[in-house]
Formats: sequence, C-alpha cells, structure tokens
Amino acid sequence: MNKKKIIGLYCIAGLIWIFGTNYILEQFEPSPFLQFITSSKEVLYIVLTGLLFYYFIKKTEELNKSREEEQRLSTLINSMVDFVNFKDGQGRWIEANEFGLKLFDLEDVDYKGKKDSELAQYTEFYREALIYCEVSDEAAWKHGTISRVEEVIPMKDGSSKTFDTIKVPLFNKNGSRQGLVIIGRDITDRIAVEQLLEETKQQYKSLFEYNTGIIMMTDLKGQITQVNPQFIESTRFTENEVQGKALSSFIEGEQHSAILEKINEMDADPLPKISELELTTKNGEKIMLECNILPIVINGKTAGMIVQGKDITKLRMTEEKLRLSEKLSAVGELSASIAHEIRNPLTSLKGFVQLLERENEKHHFYYRIMQEELDRINYIVSELLLLAKPQEVRFVKADMQTILFNVTSLLKTEATLFNVSIDLKRAKFPAEIECEPNQLKQLFINIIKNAVEASISGGKVTVSFHIEQNEAIVSIKDTGIGIAEEDLRKLGEPFYSSKETGTGLGLTVSYRIVQLHKGTMSFNSKVSEGTEVLIRLPLTRSAQ
Repeated sequence: MNKKKIIGLYCIAGLIWIFGTNYILEQFEPSPFLQFITSSKEVLYIVLTGLLFYYFIKKTEELNKSREEEQRLSTLINSMVDFVNFKDGQGRWIEANEFGLKLFDLEDVDYKGKKDSELAQYTEFYREALIYCEVSDEAAWKHGTISRVEEVIPMKDGSSKTFDTIKVPLFNKNGSRQGLVIIGRDITDRIAVEQLLEETKQQYKSLFEYNTGIIMMTDLKGQITQVNPQFIESTRFTENEVQGKALSSFIEGEQHSAILEKINEMDADPLPKISELELTTKNGEKIMLECNILPIVINGKTAGMIVQGKDITKLRMTEEKLRLSEKLSAVGELSASIAHEIRNPLTSLKGFVQLLERENEKHHFYYRIMQEELDRINYIVSELLLLAKPQEVRFVKADMQTILFNVTSLLKTEATLFNVSIDLKRAKFPAEIECEPNQLKQLFINIIKNAVEASISGGKVTVSFHIEQNEAIVSIKDTGIGIAEEDLRKLGEPFYSSKETGTGLGLTVSYRIVQLHKGTMSFNSKVSEGTEVLIRLPLTRSAQ
C-alpha cells in the first residue's frame, strides 16, 4: 500500500470519527461524563490511530526484512554452482536455485508448493528422476540425520552427471517433519579423473607387478622404497627385508661405488647407464642384471630412481660354456696333432731306454728316471687324447662306495708322503650307479690328488657321499690353503694350473668326465681354510 492511500484513508477515518462521535454524543443528555468523553475523544482517536500506524509500520518493516532476506538467500543460492532445493515437511518445493531448475528442465514452471511427483508431469525426460527423488527423500527422513549419497542424473545429450548429494532433514520440537534441505554438487569431472587415475594406477601396477624383469625403486638417498614380485622371486628376500635398505648393500665390488656415484648424479639429465649389475641374493648367490636406471620425476623434480634389470645370469653362463666349449674344441684339435706327433718318437725312446737298461746296469738309476719321465709324458699324451676326441662310454652298474674305497686305498700311500690322511666316511648301504667305473676312478683320483697336494703337513682329506633325490652326491673336503675367488672362476680351463709342475689338464678332464655322466661339479673354497668339491651324478641314465 502506497503513502497516498494511507493518508487518504487516515483523513476519511478522521472525518468519520469526528462527525460520527459528535452525532452519537448529541443523542445523549448533557452530563459530566458525556462532557469528559466529548473533550477526550480526539486524544483517544490519536492514540488508537498511533497504535494502528505503529502496527502497520512494524509489519511493513518485518515484511520488507523478510523480502530482503529472501532476496539475499535467492541471490546466494542462485550464485552457487551446486543444486540447492528447500522442501517443507510434506516434500513440497519451497525454493530452488536456477541451477536446479535448469537441471530438471523446470525453468518456466511454477514449482513452489508442488511435490516431485507433481513436477514430473511438466518434464517427460526427467519424469523418472523426479519420482525417484521422492523415494530418496523418504530414505533421508527415515535416516533422521544428515545423509550423503551419489545420484546419477541423465542428460538429454545421452551423457549423465553424477551428484554428491547431501540431504538435511529438519524436525519440529514435537518430532514432526519441518523441512528438508538438499544440496547436490556435480562431481562428474572428479569421478572421471578418479577413474582415469585408477586406470593409470592399475596399468602401472600391472607393468610393475607382472614385469618379467627385476624392478627396484629408491629415494634420493639410494634407499629401496619398493620392489616388484620378480625381485623377491629372484633374490629370495621378502619386501620387508629390503624396504628401507640401501641399494648398494646388495651390490659388491666396483659396482658398489658406481651405484653410489649414480645416486649422487640423480639431477643429471640423462642419468648415466649401468649396462650390467651384479646382485647378491639372500643365499649368497650372484645374479647378473642388464640394467637401465631411470629418474622418478614428480612435479618437475627428481624424487628417486628406478632400476630396471633383466636377469641375464643364464645367458652369461651359456656364453661362458660356449666360450669354454670353443676353447676345448681348439684344444682338442691341437691335442690330437700334438699327441700324434709325440707318441711316435715316444715309443722309440721308451724302447731304446729299456734296451740300454738291460745292457748297462751301471747306469740303472738314470735309466729308471728316464723311464719314469717317459711314462709321465705318455700320461700327459693320454690326457690330451681324451680331450682330442669324444670317448665311447659304456655304462654299467657299479657300487659308488666300492669305487671310492679303491681310489682312497690307492692314494693313501701317496698321501702319507705329504703327511696327509684320507678319511673315507663309508655309507651303511651300497649305492649302485650307472656309470663308466674307470672314468669315475680317474675323476676321483684327480680331485683327491689335488686335495692332498693342496693340504698342509698334518692335514686331512675327508671323502663322503650320500643319496639325495636320484643323485649320488660326493663331497671331497680338505683343510688346505684354499683357492682365491679370482682363481675359482678359471678352474677347468685347459692348461690353467696353480701348481708349478701341473699341466692344467686334470680338472679339464675331470669336468669332461662329469659332463659325460650328465652331472655337475662345484667348488666351495676359502683361502687358508680349505676347499670342498661337490660332485653330483645321476644314479640312472633315465634320471639323466
């Protein structure tokens, strides 16, 4: 109501009051009370109209204030990028922001006072979504407290949007429903990013966990932060045993310093490459890796490094065997020609020495030395011939214990000359093995003689064997000077010997015999403590 109307009404009411009261008072007889009423009626009018004006002004202020608050609330909720909706206790819409109206295609609909199911009649596309809102609202009322749920709203372009919806039920003091506040935030982009992040994480996890190579991650201090399952399988360490440990602690020798250098050069671009890396496993074995070292870059800064390695241990062993095979082949060809050329004059020399020995007894001692040296040359030639061409091996069943007993009995006399004892630990039961007995005798003679010659005076050579999973395992252990690590790698190479008078063919022949029997021979040695030779031979040819 505007000001002019108020003033007009006030004037009309004043005139009615003056003339009306005067007319009424004239109908009564004069009296003191009537005189008092006549003189105070104008004051009473002013008081009554003043109270009436105050009431109207107060109501107008409250109405204006309510409208201002409503305008502020409308401005606030319309400025929000979230869907905002206020409903009463019966689920009727009280207020909704422009985003919510646009979302459900209700921009031109008088929504106030209507339920979701009633508004569903105005939009065919969102009909089911609005009807479902009533079901969701009822669940929020039953929950009784603030609830949170993800709701998917279809779009007309065929896509959909996901809303993180918060519903706040309000109750009167008597427990009846007062209203419901609904706020929904569009998290479609966040869900897409999270899904992409999860897919990337799964791809990284697959690449990391199912990689056939060994992968190690370290921080800038070179401490291992993560290893893949292939590392655990190859090294036998558990993840807890390596996590937090320095990578360099699993590496020995020159590569230890190289790794520390690479860690110090983490900020270099690109990182230097280590072509091969030797890791020590939990049981002390060495595995060779062909490596790449990559930086871990986070927000443009290097946070660590990734060591990715391919296990090439078997490849290097194969290459070494091939190299040795080629070397043996060359030695075999050389040995065949040398043995042929030596043996012919050797036969003549031996015959003449025997003839001179019978005719001249005066120099019998010298002839005997010459005979022994010729026998020694003949023995070397025999070994050369063994390397020169493959020998035909006829396998028969023989008792391993008997072979070892005969060999140790034969060598005990020679061992006595070195003041070394040979102890054969005999098994309780015989153990038959399919083999070429003479070759095994030669094998054990070579190994035990080496053990005796390597022992110090008063030393002891222990020979034992046992059966394990279709294999005969022979151990020959001495308490001698031991073998240096760099010399262990050369054992078995033709013409390599640490003895002054050695030919370097004994172990080569021994390896050849073990190879012909499809077995293995390994050395465990420590300098000044002794050496143990382990020979594994299959019991039967089927096991081979």
